[in-house]
Amino acid sequence: MVTVSAPNAQDCVALAEIELCGDLMIAAADALEDRLSPDRIDEVLNVRAGDGADSAEPAPTIPRQARQRR
Repeated sequence: MVTVSAPNAQDCVALAEIELCGDLMIAAADALEDRLSPDRIDEVLNVRAGDGADSAEPAPTIPRQARQRR
């Protein structure tokens, strides 16, 4: 018997990580070069330069689910 429960925080984090990995795979497949540059990876993962512990605005931890795909 399989029981279905409400998603917990670990489920949400795992789904966010899976989405980020998918975004990286899509970007890698679209790339003309052999590897994604660190700047391109930051762009795909929505990481801005200067984000850190002392940053005024924290980096997003869960990507936007409604984001449009190409």
